[in-house]
Amino acid sequence: MLGPFAIDTYLPAFPSIQASLRAHELEVQQTLSAYMLAFAVMTLWHGALSDAFGRRKVILIALMVFAAASFGCAGAVSIHYLWGFRILQGVSAGAGMVVGRAIIRDLYHGPEAERLLSLVTMIFSIAPAIAPVLGGWIIDIWSWRAIFLFLCAFAVILVIACYRWLPETLPPHKRQEFSADFLWRSYRTVFSSGRFYLKAGTVALNFGGLFLYISSAPVFLIQHLHLNSSQFAWQFVPTVGGIFLGALAANRLAGKWNIWKQVRTGFIFMIAAAGVNVLYHAFLPPALPWSVAPLLFYSFGMSLVAPGATLLALDMFPEIRGVVASCQSATSTLFSALIAGVMSPLLSHSVPYLALGQFVCCCVSACLWSAIRYIPKQKN
Repeated sequence: MLGPFAIDTYLPAFPSIQASLRAHELEVQQTLSAYMLAFAVMTLWHGALSDAFGRRKVILIALMVFAAASFGCAGAVSIHYLWGFRILQGVSAGAGMVVGRAIIRDLYHGPEAERLLSLVTMIFSIAPAIAPVLGGWIIDIWSWRAIFLFLCAFAVILVIACYRWLPETLPPHKRQEFSADFLWRSYRTVFSSGRFYLKAGTVALNFGGLFLYISSAPVFLIQHLHLNSSQFAWQFVPTVGGIFLGALAANRLAGKWNIWKQVRTGFIFMIAAAGVNVLYHAFLPPALPWSVAPLLFYSFGMSLVAPGATLLALDMFPEIRGVVASCQSATSTLFSALIAGVMSPLLSHSVPYLALGQFVCCCVSACLWSAIRYIPKQKN
C-alpha cells in the first residue's frame, strides 16, 4: 500500500504546494514523474537484491529509507528539494510490491497463489480509496507538509510491524549470487523473451489506462468537474470499488475458471467501459456521476486480468522469480511514469481526450494478450 499512498495522498495538495513553494503547475506535476521514474528504475533491483540477500532485509531497509525521504519532503524549502526527496521516496517505495509478489510465489502455487494475489490486490485497493480523501482532510486541517509527515509515520509503523512479524521466505541455500555477471545474464534472459514483454505489457497498459485518470485527478476533478480538494472521493471510491470487486471475483474464480477465460472476461469489461466513456464525452459535457462511473467497470476488469497475467509472467523463470518480479514491476512503472509526465499533461485539458487515451491503452493491451498465443515458448 505504500506506493499508492505516496502517489495519491498528496494529489489534493498540488495547488497548495504550488503556492507555498512558488512553483509552476508543471513543476509540481513533475514531482509525480520524478517519483515514478525513480520507482521504475529501482524496481529492477529490489527483486535481484531479495534473490541474493533475502526478502525480509530488503523490505526493512527500503521502509527505513522511505521514512527518511518522507520526512525530507515535509521540510522541503523549494520545488527542487521536493523533487530530490520524491526521487528518494521512489527509490524505496517499490520494495514491498516487488518482493511481496516473490514471497507469495515462494510459499504458494497454482490457484492458491492466484487467490492470494487477488487478496493482496483487495487490500492494496484500500490505499487509493482513502489516500486522496485523507490528503484532502489533512490539507483542510493543517498543511501539505503534514501529508508527508503522515507518510513518514506510516512507514515507521510498517518497519516495526515487518520487523516483528514478517518471516524470511527465501532460505540461504536457495539464494542467488549477487554479481554483475549473474545480474546481466538474468536480466538478459528476461528481457530477451518476447512472451515476457507481452505479459508484462498487458498489465502495464491496463494499469496505465487507469493511472491516466489518477495522475490527472487534480485537473479532472477540480477544473473539469468543479470539485474541491476534499471531494476526491468522487473519482477514487468508484475506482477502488472496481479494483476491490474485481479482485474479489478473481479470488472466487481461481481454480474454477482457467486464466485465459478470466482474462478474456476482464477485457470485455474494460473495453466496454472505456468505449462507453468515449461515446458519452463525445456528445455530452463532463458531469457527475457519469464521468466517473465507467472507472468502476474499467478497474473491475483490470483486476480480473492482473492476477493471471502476473502469475504467467512470474512462472516463466522460477529460478530468478525476484528478478522477474522486478522486471515486470519496472515495465509497469516506467509506463506509468510516461503517463504522468507526458500523456497526462497532453490530455488532461480535455475529458474526451482522457477517455480516448484510456480506450487506446486497453485496446493495445488486448492486442498484446492475444499475440501471446503466436509467440513460441522460450526454452530455459
